[in-house]
Amino acid sequence: MTGMRSARIEAARSALMRGDLGATHRFATTLIAEDAKDAEGHFLLGIVESSAGRIRQGIKHIADAVALDPQGEYRAQLAKLFTLVRQDGEAAALLRDAEQAPPIDALSRDTMGCVYARLGDHAAALPHFVEAVRIEPDNTEYRYNQAVTLNFLGRTDEADAALEDLLKRDPGNARAHHLLAGLRKQTPERNHVERLGRVRDRTRDGQGRLLLGYALAKELEDVGRPAEALDTLCAANGEHRRALPYTFERDAVVFDAVEAAGALASATPGTAAEAPIFVIGMPRTGTTLVDRILSSHPLVESAGELQAMPLAVKKAAGTRTPVVLDPETVAAAAQADMDAIGRDFLQRASHHRRDPGLRFTDKFPGNFFYAGFIAKALPSAKLVCLRRHPMDTVLSNFRNLFAVSSRYYDYSYDLLDIAAYYVRFDRLMAHWRETLPGRVLELRYEDLVADQEGQTSRLLAHCDLDWSDDCLSFHANAAPVSTPSAAQVRRPIYADSVARWKQHAEILEPVRLFFEEAGIALD
Repeated sequence: MTGMRSARIEAARSALMRGDLGATHRFATTLIAEDAKDAEGHFLLGIVESSAGRIRQGIKHIADAVALDPQGEYRAQLAKLFTLVRQDGEAAALLRDAEQAPPIDALSRDTMGCVYARLGDHAAALPHFVEAVRIEPDNTEYRYNQAVTLNFLGRTDEADAALEDLLKRDPGNARAHHLLAGLRKQTPERNHVERLGRVRDRTRDGQGRLLLGYALAKELEDVGRPAEALDTLCAANGEHRRALPYTFERDAVVFDAVEAAGALASATPGTAAEAPIFVIGMPRTGTTLVDRILSSHPLVESAGELQAMPLAVKKAAGTRTPVVLDPETVAAAAQADMDAIGRDFLQRASHHRRDPGLRFTDKFPGNFFYAGFIAKALPSAKLVCLRRHPMDTVLSNFRNLFAVSSRYYDYSYDLLDIAAYYVRFDRLMAHWRETLPGRVLELRYEDLVADQEGQTSRLLAHCDLDWSDDCLSFHANAAPVSTPSAAQVRRPIYADSVARWKQHAEILEPVRLFFEEAGIALD
């Protein structure tokens, strides 16, 4: 019987490696039928269920496997599934247990690294990625994960070397080229412009061409060829935009719903005494910079870009719509228990904090949609909204590649779509100014660049924090940075990005006219 079981397990694992979920399912159910306490059978069945999108069923079977045999591989996969259903606390606990006897296979070590990364603990993730690469040095996915984490940790030279090693194995890897371009500001003496051009010319995959287009545009800008950079970017974004089924109306209805949520104004406030600091605004307007300044204060830590508030609001709404934020969810949540939303947010955020004795920041820029919920659910919370010149905001959104798979950023591939989005963002901030007087500090990026000390003092005062010289030396902060601004915020404040739009005034003229017609001040 033991020999037959081993043969079935080998056959099931082989089928799983081939992607044959049907065969894996048959072998796994046979194992369980012969012994209801067969841990491997439950584990394999859980992998099949989760791979088919039935995450909850997958969790049940792999949890049974862990209960029967708490080995590292099972725990790693269960932790991964917990993050997919936003049960971060359970995922973190499983990782702690798995560290006592780490799995020996590369996939499980990589999985543990990915779960730590999702939880924001990049220092803990790195040893697992390193071990995965050691076990399977030719696996480029593991090498990419290692390089990303090295970058987040500020170990730029090591990330550079890891990516070059990856590209020796897979010269056309678009993700690696894109990450490499963003590690540092390139120079005329040291850049990858020619290589990027060659690789992009050979690439036919749509997403690969988009990544390579952004990488090439970024390096062209770095080496002093801004016109070529924007031409390259326009071509890459135009190609991608034509493949998207997006119209601005999809976002407009969400702005409409948030502004119309009248029940929110009369909702009973929550009672949470904690005072998290929310850094909000359009992306690429200085939110990471301000988060870095705040988290350099000895009494503050950064929890990163959390989805905790959107998920708490979605849960309170009870809607079963396929996206986190939509008009139905806003309307239902506006009449929900604000105290419950506050408690839920703090519970979700707790898994991303390192020191519960410190105040913490949540720098998810899109929380500007949720300012009303934040103000009601967390009466002591502080909100800081970054504002940047409208034309620079449009250009910076157009120049940055956000999560390609996220529909939230579909507006960012067309200059006029971004301009329309900005107009509604500006109107929503005026709405919060009127309905939440004094709750949101609007901080201009240009003012922060021109008067770092004065604006930092204003920022700290709004957040009820005493002055700290450390906040002026934010670039020396050794904490990880997991946003596209990682390289920039490790430099002292610089003025390179102020009024950058003027270099491209001709191409941006339709945007300027759009803003003029919409009444957006450009002085």
